[in-house]
Amino acid sequence: MQTIVFPPYNTSPKRGLSDVQKKILKMKQERDAVILAHNYVCEEIQEIADFVGDSLGLSRQAKSTSAKTIAFAGVDFMAETAKILNPEKTVVLPDRAAGCSLEQLCDPVELEKFKRLHPDALVISYINCSAKVKGLSDIICTSGNALDIVRQIPSNRQIIFCPDQHLGSWIEEKTGRKMLLWNGYCEAHTLYKAEELLELKRAFPGAPLVSHPECPKDVRDVCDCVCSTEKMLSFCRENPSDKFIIATVAEMIHRLRREIPGKTFIAATSAGESKLQCKNMLMNTPEKLLACLENLSPQIELDADTIEKARAPIERMLEMSK
Repeated sequence: MQTIVFPPYNTSPKRGLSDVQKKILKMKQERDAVILAHNYVCEEIQEIADFVGDSLGLSRQAKSTSAKTIAFAGVDFMAETAKILNPEKTVVLPDRAAGCSLEQLCDPVELEKFKRLHPDALVISYINCSAKVKGLSDIICTSGNALDIVRQIPSNRQIIFCPDQHLGSWIEEKTGRKMLLWNGYCEAHTLYKAEELLELKRAFPGAPLVSHPECPKDVRDVCDCVCSTEKMLSFCRENPSDKFIIATVAEMIHRLRREIPGKTFIAATSAGESKLQCKNMLMNTPEKLLACLENLSPQIELDADTIEKARAPIERMLEMSK
């Protein structure tokens, strides 16, 4: 079994920034830009971003920024969310091809048909979906606030939850209510196998196993904590253990090590690999980030009608998550 162990973070003076990182910071100033980066992008971008976080935190930052330009190191639905919340700003993405399997598995035409079959149902959509799907939704949620949002919905109201069936089933387990679940999933997180994770637990006795709710139920069932990436930080910080097995995209460990420098993190194995990575997030490279700031391209462009329809359920999420 291949395993990558990330030892405690070295808090002594670190190496200097690379030439590309320095150029990015210079261009950021020239463009009056803010750099928002998801927890799953490479360490080189995380090091120089203005904010690194999960989808909820990034949405809040996108809404509150005063910068004229938003450079979003993540995937396309995240940059679209930033544009929806800031239609007057320039929003650029390092690689326009950086998509998401969850987004791709929820076609807005099919969702519209499904809604017609359940006209009284409330549609709650995980933020990992397209702007068109957001526009068909009543409320958007993230893995960090999904439980709280669903618990605020009257128990007699039927809910369509899309596009992640695994996040949806986790919400059902935690809240005790049944929902109509869309048949979508995250390609990366479904690669985990429960037996492989149990083998890791045996190899590192006493190390809590932490996973994301996008993992299938049999994987979640062998974990000590199932939570959003943001809540992984508080769990690992507050838990007395000095070692943790992390079952989500391995780049999350960069942030865990920086913010909790005294502990060791083990990247959970998946499908025989040494660690799990998101191929779309890895399309964000420092070179592409520099180029998108220099050229202000590729830009996120959405028509006014799409923005108007998609903005309301995002705003509702932010209001319900205060």
